[in-house]
Amino acid sequence: MENKKVLVFLAKAFETMEFSVFIDVIGWARVCYGHGLFVETCAFTKEVISTFNVPVRVDKTIEEINVDEYAALAIPGGFGEFGFYEEAYDERFLDLIKEFNAKGKIIATVCTGALPLGKSGILKERKATTYHLNNGYRQKELKEFGVNVMNEPIVIDGKIITSYCPETAPTVAFELLKMLTSEEEMTVVKKAMGF
Repeated sequence: MENKKVLVFLAKAFETMEFSVFIDVIGWARVCYGHGLFVETCAFTKEVISTFNVPVRVDKTIEEINVDEYAALAIPGGFGEFGFYEEAYDERFLDLIKEFNAKGKIIATVCTGALPLGKSGILKERKATTYHLNNGYRQKELKEFGVNVMNEPIVIDGKIITSYCPETAPTVAFELLKMLTSEEEMTVVKKAMGF
């Protein structure tokens, strides 16, 4: 079984709950079931402060990333009030997203993590979703990028997974695991974790 790496990108003001699910689900699959799956974290700086002020040290900075080394990119959402879009909309990150997409890699996002995908242009005329509450204002923003916005908890279009609120985070991580392994193997891990 070949080893596969997932790159989790942390923009400033990311949500910790939306980030941690990828670490845990992939970790359970590797440690408890022997899957050759690994997570590497990445950001613009070696330390990133989450929405609720939790500092996280990452494995790599964006300049160190070689997309060919990864099977997937995972993007937790974050709060605009704390500066999420300052980094999520940075051209260097948008270029990274475009490269993952151009090379046919899996891209999994939670909540507002879909907005940089929209901004990058890779969701044009594709189905996706993002944060749906507060009169759907984030979904309206996503629609402005030419996206066919679906007001559903999880939307999968090809190898792109998007979701509409923090509650969906575990499901996104399991969908990512399914794409990296199989439905049967994902179900085993999901049950072991009590879902």
